[in-house]
Amino acid sequence: MPIRLRLISHILCPYVQRAVIVATEKGISFERVDIDLAAKPDWFLAISPTGKVPVLEVSEADGTVQILFESAVIAEYLDEISEGRLLPESPLERARERAWVEYASATLGDIGRFYSADSEASFAAARSDLERRLAQLEAVVTGAWLGKSFGLADAAFGPVFRYLDVFDKRAGVPLVERSPKVRAWSKSQAARPSVIGAVSPDYEERLVEFVARKGSHLAGLISARALAA
Repeated sequence: MPIRLRLISHILCPYVQRAVIVATEKGISFERVDIDLAAKPDWFLAISPTGKVPVLEVSEADGTVQILFESAVIAEYLDEISEGRLLPESPLERARERAWVEYASATLGDIGRFYSADSEASFAAARSDLERRLAQLEAVVTGAWLGKSFGLADAAFGPVFRYLDVFDKRAGVPLVERSPKVRAWSKSQAARPSVIGAVSPDYEERLVEFVARKGSHLAGLISARALAA
């Protein structure tokens, strides 16, 4: 019997999306179980060392169950157990890819500050930080992708661009400046089936509701746009 994979997730988690994107790209079957992070089940806390998602439960042929955590680790595992490789063959290029995956994680942190900012000043500062971070990508983006073909860094940035696309759409204006190559990369990501399918059909509404509950400056911009429509 082949291994069975169960991905423990949250419906909005961008780090879960990375794992789903990679699994989809590699044609790997898995069961997805969404939990409420505000009321984490005891069984989840018993298997998750960090209390965070994603967690990948790997049931092996002999009945052994192994637990993997941290999205970058899970993504690399999924890449290694299937045909072909999303990571490059060259040690230097593999290291470079991993570095940009970490960069994507830091960018998600900036996005968190952006949608949580509770004043116009803190929102402007968060936007400036985010724009500087995205500007760093312009020099390394090749065509529509970070590399010559879809890789783990692409999977890591898919959720980044999804956030920005939703915020721009709901605010009615581009909120964060994206340079030409980054904008093209964003559009390519938004059209890719694995990226599209990494979230539920009601993701956008759920995200907007999540931001609205924060009462942040961004929530105010989105609300004002909705009232004006």
